[in-house]
Amino acid sequence: MSNRSATALLLCLLTSLMASAATQHYHLQRPPQMEQKLNAAYLAKGIAYQPRTEHFNADGTPRYINRLILEDSPYLLQHAHNPVDWHPWSEEAFERAKRENKPVFLSIGYSTCHWCHVMERESFEDPAIAAVLNEHFVAIKVDRESHPDVDQVYMTAVMLLTGHGGWPMSSFLTPQGKPFFGGTYYTPAQFTSLLQQIIQLWDERQADVEKQAERVADAVAASNNLDGQAKTLDQGVVSKAVKTMHRSFDEIQGGFGQAPKFPREPWLYLLLDQAERLGDNQALQMLEVTLDQMARGGIYDQVGGGFHRYSTDYEWLVPHFEKMLYNQAHLSRIYLGAWRLTGREQFRRVVTQTLDYVLREMTLPEGGFYSATDADSEGEEGLFFTWTQAEIEAALKKEDAELVNSLYGVLPNGNFEGRNILHLGQGLEASAKQHKMSVAALREQVDHINNHLLQVRNRRIPPLRDDKIVTAWNGMMITAFAQAADILDEPVYRQAAEKAADFIWLHNRRDEGQLWRVHLDGQSSIKATHEDYAYLAEALLYLYDLNGESKWLQRAEELANAMIKRFLDKNSDGFFMNEADSSITAMGRPKDEGSDNAMPSGSSVAIHVLQRLWQRTGNIEYRNLTDALIARFAPSIEQNPNSYAYLLSAVASHHHGELGPRAYAAQGGIRIEGELKQTPSQTLLSVEIDIPQGWHINSNQPLDKDLIATRLSLPEQVTGWKIGPVTYPNSEQQTLAFQDAPLSVFTGKLRLQAFVTQEEKSPSASPSLPVNLRLQACNDQVCLAPELVTLRVVK
Repeated sequence: MSNRSATALLLCLLTSLMASAATQHYHLQRPPQMEQKLNAAYLAKGIAYQPRTEHFNADGTPRYINRLILEDSPYLLQHAHNPVDWHPWSEEAFERAKRENKPVFLSIGYSTCHWCHVMERESFEDPAIAAVLNEHFVAIKVDRESHPDVDQVYMTAVMLLTGHGGWPMSSFLTPQGKPFFGGTYYTPAQFTSLLQQIIQLWDERQADVEKQAERVADAVAASNNLDGQAKTLDQGVVSKAVKTMHRSFDEIQGGFGQAPKFPREPWLYLLLDQAERLGDNQALQMLEVTLDQMARGGIYDQVGGGFHRYSTDYEWLVPHFEKMLYNQAHLSRIYLGAWRLTGREQFRRVVTQTLDYVLREMTLPEGGFYSATDADSEGEEGLFFTWTQAEIEAALKKEDAELVNSLYGVLPNGNFEGRNILHLGQGLEASAKQHKMSVAALREQVDHINNHLLQVRNRRIPPLRDDKIVTAWNGMMITAFAQAADILDEPVYRQAAEKAADFIWLHNRRDEGQLWRVHLDGQSSIKATHEDYAYLAEALLYLYDLNGESKWLQRAEELANAMIKRFLDKNSDGFFMNEADSSITAMGRPKDEGSDNAMPSGSSVAIHVLQRLWQRTGNIEYRNLTDALIARFAPSIEQNPNSYAYLLSAVASHHHGELGPRAYAAQGGIRIEGELKQTPSQTLLSVEIDIPQGWHINSNQPLDKDLIATRLSLPEQVTGWKIGPVTYPNSEQQTLAFQDAPLSVFTGKLRLQAFVTQEEKSPSASPSLPVNLRLQACNDQVCLAPELVTLRVVK
């Protein structure tokens, strides 16, 4: 069924029944036990609890309490005192709809969604509209961040019906959960008219509505299947993805496409991969320009650090002011990788400022990270983050205020609704020249000023914070802190990563191989989805890389094995989003299609996890499943490669080795790390090899021509770099069970060193230096196959 035919059919049915139904007040009749339960839940909130509603009794208590008071989602609790008789997503709600033969009104949103707040204020707080909903519908409210699987199913339906989607999502379903109409935000007049038409349609032509719902459900099911058959992935698909990105690249302002502009982190990951892996200058240019412009724009919180969700204009100036944890996690990783590759100090500053913001404002004292902060405060979007010129001048000394006005483009009349979004009109290097200061001095003064402005800003009423702890999003953030701790050698970040990982393992691991998705106010709930297992496993592997502690690897394996058991579709080698017993409607289990959205898909992260586990454990089942998944997604990837950017970076790592200065050999038993150190006159390459007890590798002169010697070299295809003679450590001679003659071997921890030089004017010289290490590992009983390990080190 096409989008056009589905929409046309329902519009025909609706417009044939335009008579208005009379709106009357409807008195709720809930069982006394339910009323008692709701009142008890309200009283248990304590005196600090502030109901979010316009309707109060004379004694100050809320006039309305619905079932959402029993939930642990901040978004649902926001609606707990609407006059709408909301149900949470539950079998109970659909059973009631079947029993009373009523259509379901399904509203999906999230706690920091601006237009969700608007529709609540305009429609769900209106007693007249609520009366219509309560009498003629079973109303269900869903937090999309707690139930991404439910959101996926019904967003697909809305997209099929209307050609577009968004939040709040407003859908109408049969009692079996099959959608027959849907949209997003409606004004009160539009919503009232739509409700009246749906009521009459359901009363007079229910059979037609149910046929429409069947067609929509079939279309959703069809879209849930992966395209084509498994095949070998075309090796040119990554290049095709980068070229497609370049066609929409904004060469002046960075980013891709027109307003609104999203960071598109999955694209940036692939550009970073190709810039480092291949020395792709076009990829590097797109990456640097985009990161520069975002860091200078209003999408970046110049005072407090961290990124807003997206920009409403093409210049990155006017953001949608909500801050999401997942943006902080992914963007800090990308800026960290860009700093490692280019050495540009501005990128490192963005990393530390963003991570410090998360530690300061988004971290539970016991560990774990909150989900988001709202765009609104005191009823106005962006009020908390914006400034008037008078506020700047009142907060700072005259010379500091003048510098801020110049640096951040502060205007008397503002650049956003009479106020100013602080942004950098040019880089600090150019500003330092303009103000006749050194760059270091300007940075120091800007840091001092920003700290003071932050103290002033913190006296304002802050935006609402969504305090729920989401397993997948915490996995993302743990990965970011672990990578930053590793690359920046920062103990505070290491502590944050380990503490959060232990918190999630303690509170959101409900049993061996089983996770909860959400933790809030001391309680964990909602069965975890596929992405929760994938993202947390990825984080645990980065912690293992950071400190080598086996518990992180063991935990990652536990989650990966559970992910395979609980979510893998054995028929088509893809992953379901939820567990088999999680679906409560006739819509079935949604599939993770592998394509990225605002963040990398669960399937792409799962493939990263499986290929990394193969490298660290030597378990060939992980490699085989990685190969099978790549082959299964290949037809879809080849049709639209830039929709699978994070998956493609996993493919590159699987086929050509992981990026970075660390690698594993001997089925994960040998750990290898490389480093470039700049001496006054030369660059020293140092490679450290850590061999476990009972194992050895052949020395560079193994005393047997048939054995593979350890060799450190540069790949033949590397240009622009040269390597000098390699210094190997002293070897030891051992006589092994499988050979009478002694062999020359290396054991324990050792270091290989050589001086390398980079040709100054070589256009093909990459800032990342690939280094090959050939070795063969043996113990007293067996020798493993020879291996060629590639490290990628930067200055």
